[in-house]
Amino acid sequence: MAAKKKEIKFATIEELLLDPLNPRLGRHNRGDEVAQERVRELVDKWSLEELAVSFLESGFWPQEAVVVVLETHYGAQRKIVVEGNRRIAAIMKLRDLADGTLRPSGEWAKILASAEPGQVDALCKDIPYIELASRKDVQAYLGFRHVSGIKEWRPAEKAEFIAALIEGEGLGYETVRRRIGSKADAVRRHYITFSMLRQMEQLEDIYLEKVEEKFSVLYLSLRTKGSQRYLAIDIHADPAKAREPVLSENFQKLVNYAKWLFGDRSSEPLFTDSRMVDRFGKILESPKGIEYLERTKRPVFEVAYRKAGGDETEVAEHLETAADELELALSTVHHHTASKRVAEAAQRLLTDVEALRKHFPTGGGTPRGSR
Repeated sequence: MAAKKKEIKFATIEELLLDPLNPRLGRHNRGDEVAQERVRELVDKWSLEELAVSFLESGFWPQEAVVVVLETHYGAQRKIVVEGNRRIAAIMKLRDLADGTLRPSGEWAKILASAEPGQVDALCKDIPYIELASRKDVQAYLGFRHVSGIKEWRPAEKAEFIAALIEGEGLGYETVRRRIGSKADAVRRHYITFSMLRQMEQLEDIYLEKVEEKFSVLYLSLRTKGSQRYLAIDIHADPAKAREPVLSENFQKLVNYAKWLFGDRSSEPLFTDSRMVDRFGKILESPKGIEYLERTKRPVFEVAYRKAGGDETEVAEHLETAADELELALSTVHHHTASKRVAEAAQRLLTDVEALRKHFPTGGGTPRGSR
């Protein structure tokens, strides 16, 4: 990585600013105009306590140097921390608690009490950093670390970062894939999903806050054929077409889709377990399933799934598994005819088979109700 080849320098805490363009701040909380106090307020919510304890116990190791770029913000050229905002925010918090700007309470009071005299002041004077010429120089590092690496951003943040590479630099999926160490299909789906989110912002009756909060569900849903067909999305579209993946004539379907997945301010989503996404896709493959969802004010997932014939596969799989297990048991059951446990299990099975036979009186040749 380019960052490893750069010289480590040292700065005071006053020389460093948190990044107002950090993707983790959220799309509506970031920008050149966002005050540093507001950035501090947002970053302070990122669980800084463990970092503060680590700094007091072990110091700020040079190998954990933050990454800085020189940019014009707030009317002057500043050292902006583009990687390591949590680390810097933790030290800022310790400084403000130590000098009385903030009143220590709770866990922070215990942390401050553990500091030796002058320790916080020393931390604030020698912060290791690596300076890069521009954000572009650090994008590969950020992409690997936060999109594919060990300190991952949330799904919406990953998608926004990928969109910035595609739209800001004109990169294709394959180039982005190589830069951040991901897979091309994941890059493409992240971009299409993020583009859908931006289209949702143009529409009324969409609970946008919940969509952003559950962005991973939106991302997962697009892997299903039912979702792709219902919204008429080309999941293999190139970046130019993927920038507006849903055609305007399908915007009402997009509103429906968002309501089913995320609910709105007057109704709950169709389901809350993300593991049900694939079943949801099956519903959208069925005209009967879609008709039920679209005409019903408060549809029920299980009803929609049955109408779409989704439970047929499950029933068949249960019966196939039972048949396989029975065949396995029959191969050795003659050795255990004196077993009470085996006899009781066999009697239970025979009762269940008789109940099953009522649905297939001719032995399975012509199911009941098909004539």
